[in-house]
Amino acid sequence: MLAVNANHIVPASGLRCRQITETDVDAVASLLARGFPAHSREFWLGAFAQLKRHDTPPGLPKYGYLLESAGVVVGAILLICTSIRTGDTTAIRCNLSSWYVDPPFRPYAPMLVSQALRRRDVTYLNVSSAPHTRPIIEAQGFSRYCDGIFVAIPMLNGLFGGPRVKVFDADKEPHVSFDAGDQQMLREHAAHGCISLWCATAERAYPFVFRPRVVRGGIPCAQLIYCCDVAEFVRFAGPIGRRLARYGKPFVIIDANAPIAGLYGWYSAGNMPKYYKGPRRPRLGDLAYTEHAVLGV
Repeated sequence: MLAVNANHIVPASGLRCRQITETDVDAVASLLARGFPAHSREFWLGAFAQLKRHDTPPGLPKYGYLLESAGVVVGAILLICTSIRTGDTTAIRCNLSSWYVDPPFRPYAPMLVSQALRRRDVTYLNVSSAPHTRPIIEAQGFSRYCDGIFVAIPMLNGLFGGPRVKVFDADKEPHVSFDAGDQQMLREHAAHGCISLWCATAERAYPFVFRPRVVRGGIPCAQLIYCCDVAEFVRFAGPIGRRLARYGKPFVIIDANAPIAGLYGWYSAGNMPKYYKGPRRPRLGDLAYTEHAVLGV
């Protein structure tokens, strides 16, 4: 997001935009703590530790870009760049996150975005837009692909019958067919603090990733980060929901454009909309390697 509160504009002399390097982490963490008071400097240092662990495709920034004036960091935008496998092909996806510029330098904030959006072969995501930034995002050429969320109570599904499956943590290897790429993805997300689960039938194992959340002042829930298809979550909602309830997460937040048939819960239009720009429209049910998964924001 980008706040708008500039009350003094400084000249552009001595101003430059460049990639964030390892030696910039402390300064950028302090900047982001100023810009996003809900998160401490220690939180942002932890976020950079997660980005350092993340496997970034060659030729793309490890952390993002910064704006500096006379050697002082005055703005930053974090990027999470990932090679995403779709069938037999891979494509690069990049999540723009945590965009902040100190007020006197706010008119130069577009320099950060222009650097971040340079690659035409990359699909860019914005998954946490503040309401006042959405006109700016759309002016930058982003399109909305998700209009809201569905809040489900999956443990209510299949109370009197349902699919015979086993749900277990990703640190255990399934005894049925599974995708090795899914296993790697589950383990990487578990390392980022997500709940990574296998849901195994007699034929194969299906991957699911959730981010623990606390919303509306204390309601525990889990955000669906990844599944191969939302229909698979609906199919296995009961067993997964009861597993999550054991973690103290009875509610699940799912990206949606309408109510989801087959689930108990409610649809909230306009809540947490998500945007993309680039060659590949993202699908619902796939927030893997975004800020929600990697940074926990």
